[in-house]
Amino acid sequence: MGNKQIHVRLDDVVYEELAEYAKYSGQTVQECISFALMDLFEQQKQKRSLKSGDFTFIDLFAGIGGMRIAFETAGGQCVYSNEWNKYCQRTYFSNFGEVPDGDITKVEAENIPDHDILVAGFPCQPFSIAGVSKKNSLGRATGFEDKTQGTLFFDVCRIIKAKRPKAFMLENVKNLCSHDKGRTFKVICESLDELDYKIFYQVIDGQNYVPQHRERIIIVGFDRKRFGTDVDFSFDITPADPRPVMAGILQDYVSDKYTLSDKLWQYLQDYAAKHKAKGNGFGYGIAPRDGAARTLSARYYKDGSEILIAQEGKNPRKLTPRECARLQGFPDTFKIPVSDTQAYMQFGNSVVVPLMTNVAQLIVKKLHELEAVDNYKIAL
Repeated sequence: MGNKQIHVRLDDVVYEELAEYAKYSGQTVQECISFALMDLFEQQKQKRSLKSGDFTFIDLFAGIGGMRIAFETAGGQCVYSNEWNKYCQRTYFSNFGEVPDGDITKVEAENIPDHDILVAGFPCQPFSIAGVSKKNSLGRATGFEDKTQGTLFFDVCRIIKAKRPKAFMLENVKNLCSHDKGRTFKVICESLDELDYKIFYQVIDGQNYVPQHRERIIIVGFDRKRFGTDVDFSFDITPADPRPVMAGILQDYVSDKYTLSDKLWQYLQDYAAKHKAKGNGFGYGIAPRDGAARTLSARYYKDGSEILIAQEGKNPRKLTPRECARLQGFPDTFKIPVSDTQAYMQFGNSVVVPLMTNVAQLIVKKLHELEAVDNYKIAL
């Protein structure tokens, strides 16, 4: 990423405040200035023009904005975003012109704008339900606040409770279903039900849309207080036809810096051979050009071993950051303003954009149907 230098004279009092804030926030003075300027640009941009949409949504645990692209494509207007990682904030700003809010645990739910749909790819943390059985024995009620306190899912719940969006969409890794022998997912479902939302969930593989085997659980909920209990929803997705293959996302020219060194390539081969001898399936993966790759992970920056591209007469190579973006369904217009290492982590943690777009469209369609019924009842 290119950097430009400018020299700025600051009054002593301004510099002292800046230095104190930098120390408090854990950022460098340079980062504080950069984010302050980005925030100023965002405010000015909002004053100049506000995007309109058929519905409003908020983007929690936003990462680099994959969910935002999906819901904007479905006709929505994003009215709030939140992401604590400063490198993700930089990428988000480069593509959407705004810096997401920081630590979600310190954000008052009442200060978040009203919205139709809450969107969140929340992290999966261990859920501690210690003390619940004791409270039960004392005859005291327990709910999501007891069961989820201390997890980031709790912040999703308290925002839903305070703002009561018409619907929400949550995304997580497939293993959320089996985490802690299913207890974690049970707490999540019970918590959302207690908030009076009818929920639907399904594990969907992203390879219907991109050449990557990527299974994720998607949870969708609709407000029972608003729409009643007789709500039906189906993940009736429309896969891409023909199904995408790896050859379609590869760049024509790739720098030699992405080719594995002899030392690393030998290490990966030896590592794979050792585990194969033990009967394990661990090892590197050469992606088939006419098929789908393994799941892109946030650790891809380390050695790229899960998705390697064969090269004639040379060692295999890693995907470039742009190819990783394509593998997740991001458009080529998506800007990548960070280092390769950060880009690999960002795309490895992101979502399959066209899949999320399809689900977003289904949610919006269902909301239109539900609201049409509501309006009809009111007319009667």
